[in-house]
Amino acid sequence: MNWKSEKQIVLDAAQELSRKGLVIGTMGNVSLRLPESKDGLIAITPSNRYYESLTAEDIVIINLSGDVVEGRLKPSSEKMLHTGIYKKRPDINAIIHFHSLYSSTVAVSFKSIPPILEDQVICLGGEIRVSGYAFSGSIELDDNVIEALDDNKAVILANHGALSAGYTMREAFTNCEMLEKTAHVFINAALLDEVNRLSAAAIEKGRSLFNSGYGNSQ
Repeated sequence: MNWKSEKQIVLDAAQELSRKGLVIGTMGNVSLRLPESKDGLIAITPSNRYYESLTAEDIVIINLSGDVVEGRLKPSSEKMLHTGIYKKRPDINAIIHFHSLYSSTVAVSFKSIPPILEDQVICLGGEIRVSGYAFSGSIELDDNVIEALDDNKAVILANHGALSAGYTMREAFTNCEMLEKTAHVFINAALLDEVNRLSAAAIEKGRSLFNSGYGNSQ
């Protein structure tokens, strides 16, 4: 199979990231778990390529060991971060790693974003943790991010950027934008010296909706 429609989904998301300024140049990466693939295959953006110049045929198919199954280009250098998350999280079928302004600002502060907004908890799971620093593409980075992500759908990478995930690519992209908005609000509230957390009851209600798969609707 050439997975044409799935490759197009990955390409569309990557190009939308670029159009919206959520990545610059060739930074970031996008992947999608392929349905009904017995070997656990994923489609992922290639390494060091400008998104606007890509075609669907440039999207690479790899297995969960990171080996190329289909494609002429080299897959993202952070492919093992994607495969590691897919191995641990059967509820996740799409991953977006991006380098947006406000999420990256939080990334250099080493300050996790507490539960401050209802939609943050409902869509992303609650507190947005900052993973320990490790260089891009390293096994240490993969381990740190997977640990910090835990059972949520967004995480910030120290001195690096951010990552969002979803049951579908549409949800993953929504969560990407939700994280960026939350980071922006968090920074602005900190400037006002008034970062007020949601109440325990509100967090519990929001988390209940998150656990029910509220954001998974097509």
